[in-house]
Amino acid sequence: MKSPFYLTTPLYYVNGKPHIGHAYTTVVADALARYHRIKGDEVFFLTGTDEHGQKIEREAETRGVATIDMVDELVVEFKNLWQKMNISYDRFIRTTEKEHVATVVKLVERIKANGYIYPGEYEGWYCTPCETYWTEEQLDKNNLCPDCSRETEKLKEQSYFFKLSAFEQPLLDLIEQNPDFVRPRTRLNEVTSFIKMGLKDLSISRTSFHWGIPLPFEEGYIIYVWFDALINYISAVDFLNEGEKYANFWPANVHLVGKDIIKFHAVIWPAMLMAAGLEPPRQIFAHGWWTVGGGKMSKSKGNVIDPIQVIDEYGLDIFRYFILREVPFGLDGVFSREALILRTNADLANDLGNLLHRTSSMLKKYFELRLEPVISEHPDDAEFIAMATGLAEKVDSKMQQLEFHYALTEIFEVVKMGNKYIDTMAPWTLYKNGETRRLQEVMYNIFESLRIVSFFLYPFIPDTATELQRRLGVDTPIEEQAIAEASSWGGLNTPRTIILEQPLFPRLEV
Repeated sequence: MKSPFYLTTPLYYVNGKPHIGHAYTTVVADALARYHRIKGDEVFFLTGTDEHGQKIEREAETRGVATIDMVDELVVEFKNLWQKMNISYDRFIRTTEKEHVATVVKLVERIKANGYIYPGEYEGWYCTPCETYWTEEQLDKNNLCPDCSRETEKLKEQSYFFKLSAFEQPLLDLIEQNPDFVRPRTRLNEVTSFIKMGLKDLSISRTSFHWGIPLPFEEGYIIYVWFDALINYISAVDFLNEGEKYANFWPANVHLVGKDIIKFHAVIWPAMLMAAGLEPPRQIFAHGWWTVGGGKMSKSKGNVIDPIQVIDEYGLDIFRYFILREVPFGLDGVFSREALILRTNADLANDLGNLLHRTSSMLKKYFELRLEPVISEHPDDAEFIAMATGLAEKVDSKMQQLEFHYALTEIFEVVKMGNKYIDTMAPWTLYKNGETRRLQEVMYNIFESLRIVSFFLYPFIPDTATELQRRLGVDTPIEEQAIAEASSWGGLNTPRTIILEQPLFPRLEV
């Protein structure tokens, strides 16, 4: 029986074009989804767009267009990028969808019926870009937003509040009982400290603008954009009808988010669910930022990395590999073309591409590219075979911890061992000495190891993995292969002709 696995990206705010930060989270989610699919799990991978709020309303006014027209146009840009990046999402949700709007209304009414929403008056400093209220003590000396350093406005309005303060202890109990609820550990400590400082009730309605979901029990009020957007995680699995899909996939296995929105996901969202009598998600993982030249990317600095430009310049799988391999997931990373080129040349060109190309060239010289399934019991091959067949356990251990960087390290250890194995076994000497049987064994061992490697590379660089298996003469699509058989030795079990073409990854010039 398949195990359900539900993972999400955050909903991306559509006030501008997608950038590398959006691409990073989504590629990570795609790799995780693809891995769980080849494991045999029933995967539901959600992404989408957050389309309400004052910031979007003002942006549309600045452009002189209808808000929904601007939103529709920007949503297409996200969808086009995900298609270009080979993102295998199962559902793309928009917060302007009727089903989501109805779900938000249902949850808000349930929370109010449970006694956790009440009317009052709010006065504070509002940051429109962050869609967040701040107290005067939280602002810097120039009354600028502590998150984005932009100007805030002092606003006073009637509002409805969510009793977030009622969930201080339940949230601390949740964290204590589930130490992996927030990861990495630094973010868990941050969230715990934030809760222990004391939670204030949250204003969840607005009257100063109109672009949002109307509050169901008070005319003239709309629902705070964050309160609306977070609910997408259950509206996407049909909480509206509370049917089979909701029962199967909720609670979500993991919400993948950037570290800047960890408090919304690890404090406000589980409190909302508790207030409605629902289970919180199993885990929130907050990753770091990509920086350029040691500083955070920003439009004003003109240093935002456009993923489309990088992909067009270097290729999709090179981009995917770099952002998954270069930095341990959870930490900040520095993006540079020099680092991308060095990583590509070292791992993809020198190690993986070279192993396939040099071995295929030898096979052409020695056996006219004909590979025989000659299973070796030679003691000199045992370590190499054990390393290749041990990938399943090692990769699974890393992927369970969302350690994509280290999963790829394990895979490329086999590739490096393959190159070392060729040098040690010296096929050219076996050929010269007429040791045909032993030469066939050595050739088979390399190609069989590449078959296993390609299977485990599929979540990360799917196009390359598929191409590698094509050259090995494997006809069954990787996503249709059973992991137990795919990771076992002897999968190339019939004679075949290996395809020799140009190297998978030519070296790039710095």
